[in-house]
Amino acid sequence: MPASPLLRQVLDAMAADDTVVDELVKAARNQSPEVARLPEAENRRHVRFLLSAALRATTNPDSADYTTAEALGADRAAQGVPLTDLLRGVQAGRTLAARFAVERARAAGLPDDVILETVLDAERYTGALERHIVKGYHAAELQLSRTVRDARTQLLRTLLLDGHFPTPEELRHAGLRPGGRYSCVVSDVSDPARARTLEQALLAFGGVYGLVEGRLTGLAARPPAGIALADGALLVVAPPVALTELREVHRLGTAAARIAGPGYHDLTSLAGEVALTAQPRLADLLADGLLGALDRGNSFHRELAATALAYLDHGQRLRPTADALHLHPNTVRYRLDRLAELTPVALAENSGGRVLDAVRSWWALHHWLEGR
Repeated sequence: MPASPLLRQVLDAMAADDTVVDELVKAARNQSPEVARLPEAENRRHVRFLLSAALRATTNPDSADYTTAEALGADRAAQGVPLTDLLRGVQAGRTLAARFAVERARAAGLPDDVILETVLDAERYTGALERHIVKGYHAAELQLSRTVRDARTQLLRTLLLDGHFPTPEELRHAGLRPGGRYSCVVSDVSDPARARTLEQALLAFGGVYGLVEGRLTGLAARPPAGIALADGALLVVAPPVALTELREVHRLGTAAARIAGPGYHDLTSLAGEVALTAQPRLADLLADGLLGALDRGNSFHRELAATALAYLDHGQRLRPTADALHLHPNTVRYRLDRLAELTPVALAENSGGRVLDAVRSWWALHHWLEGR
């Protein structure tokens, strides 16, 4: 029910009293150091709003409006005031305002039952007001988080893909040092939930991360060696370079991520594979020239090629190759000899061939076996 004219008069006078507002501001600032860091005029503005809104609702329940309460919560989130500190200040002012209201109502001669009913109504409304402050705070916090994340991801994409190079101020705003050196990190993780989990682990190494071309990618202030990778995730990490060099390094890291298996990989350890994979037409010509006599549909021919590739991977050493393939060394030697009879690939043990000849053979065999 609407309040009596006398009660309305008492509460209106209270809301207009600067002394009351001063006391409520003081209480809020004393109970919350974070609130006290804001300008006092800002505290006063919001105390006046909360006081008048609560009293309007008490004297006229149909006038309850929570829009400004949510705006208050949003403002405090934007100002960086922790929610617990905000609520501590609000509750301090709320308790003191109730005490002032009781004192003034009694001084005006209002019956205790009317005062009690008024206080209970005010408590119900101010409790709802508080919930809407929290609602506005969380909504703004989420939006701010998204805005910051979006801005950092956009800057990351600009650095790694294309667009005008960011200004020093933009870099610093994103948490990057304009003159710093960073390791470009490329993963194969595209699922947002998995990306957030991996990002949290990577943040321990400093830097900025986000989804670039569908993969969680970033710039690590320190190479994230030893990071735990779950669910068969892949991570390619380049050596630290200047920000101006990152586009080309990112291109190489992305190429490496396409060919590497699960786990942690230093980009430089994949240098050969990345360089060779960048020339698919040349690989076709090389495979045709060296292995043209082999038939991909022939299982024995595939055994010969796979054995030769393993032999090169093990430094052209017979025993380690045999152990890796679970074969007798004589079987490995026989297969290498048969391949030499069918193709110009010479892989005899301790052949003393040039390193580039071994590279050409490895590339041809790998490409031929990968072909369909």
